[in-house]
Amino acid sequence: MYKEISKLIIYGNLPSDCILSSMADIFNRFDNNLSTKEELISDIYTQLKRLLVVATDYGFNDNLWHNYLTFFLITNENPFSITCEKVGANDGSVNEFAKNDFKVFLNLFNYDFSPIEEALGINCFSIISNYKAIVKKELMYNKNVSEKVQALSRKLEQSKDENEFFVHITDFYKAYGVGMFGLNKAFRISTDEGKLVFNPINNMDKVVLDDLIGYEIQKKKLVENTENFVNGRKANNALLFGDSGTGKSTSIKAIVNEYYDQGLRMIEIYKHQFKDLSNVIASIKNRNYKFIIYMDDLSFEEFEIEYKFLKAVIEGGVETKPENILIYATSNRRHLIKETWNDRNDMETDNGIHRSDTIEEKMSLVNRFGCQISYSKPSHNEFYDIVIGLAKKNNLNMSEDELRAEANKWELSHGGISGRTAQQFINYCLGMEKNQ
Repeated sequence: MYKEISKLIIYGNLPSDCILSSMADIFNRFDNNLSTKEELISDIYTQLKRLLVVATDYGFNDNLWHNYLTFFLITNENPFSITCEKVGANDGSVNEFAKNDFKVFLNLFNYDFSPIEEALGINCFSIISNYKAIVKKELMYNKNVSEKVQALSRKLEQSKDENEFFVHITDFYKAYGVGMFGLNKAFRISTDEGKLVFNPINNMDKVVLDDLIGYEIQKKKLVENTENFVNGRKANNALLFGDSGTGKSTSIKAIVNEYYDQGLRMIEIYKHQFKDLSNVIASIKNRNYKFIIYMDDLSFEEFEIEYKFLKAVIEGGVETKPENILIYATSNRRHLIKETWNDRNDMETDNGIHRSDTIEEKMSLVNRFGCQISYSKPSHNEFYDIVIGLAKKNNLNMSEDELRAEANKWELSHGGISGRTAQQFINYCLGMEKNQ
């Protein structure tokens, strides 16, 4: 195995702590009698445990070794794979280097583990080659990633040579991309010793726009803006504002779900992370995806100055915002930044000659959102329409008259009229129905 891995060119330079590197080291020590039998068995079981952790995280099944190799290939960001993402392979000498590596991986797919199993008296490789995973709930693993890895794994293991292997891999890169951005829809950010890290959001809500009943004008406006963006046309940053529970956040999640296959990705950022916005943009501006930087429930108190980071990033900084990035925000507050009557008092000179200049500064943030969409609280009839629509989608066994009567009682004691209240009422009814 280590002899094969040493032939890698583009996919070489493996991290010393990755499973593949560790396995190569084990097989080197086995072939050259550099470790005792007990040491080899212990080290193999250590790597096997790591492999099982990956398999559990992603719901892998059948041949875990093949699944792991496939996962490695589609998450390895290198000059070749990044060039192929969302556009596929082009003619060039680099393809010959890639095919060299794919020949190596095809040999790893077909690697014979029986000699080491017989020598050490173990059978773990045989077990993971025909693994039967315990059935798990979808929320326990990333089903979207799992299905893609296993489907590609089956194609790769059936490849007759490196040329066919090359086609399968590059087709995948073209369809989905490479690395975590290729596999996942949405991310949060964190920092690890000063380094920016993109953390995939597993099992993102599968909501689609049709699940949001009503608000057709708002959805149409958001879809038009997003389609322009995804198709490479000019589009605006979007601010969805209005009453709480009216579907602002749901609309953005639904947009990401519906345009994921067209290369749309979402990065959720919190207010305290605005100082990292420039680094986030620098990390994604050259990737072949369209990114929505998502800010939920955006608003600022008088004393908060994080909005200045946001203003500089949206418009006004020296560097132009890349064309593959838009900012979508939701807020219950139309103007985002809290104003006071003192802001309008031109005569107050404690902190400045003209305090009304503060109004202009605060208003300039919301004006940077060229697409502003208002989500208002529904009327009673619209509220009942939402309740009835949700009941039908969930096959709730109640008549429309019953639903109206019970929903009216519910909203009076549960926060008033909104889409969120309607969904909570339906959840309650479904729970009570199953208890009967």
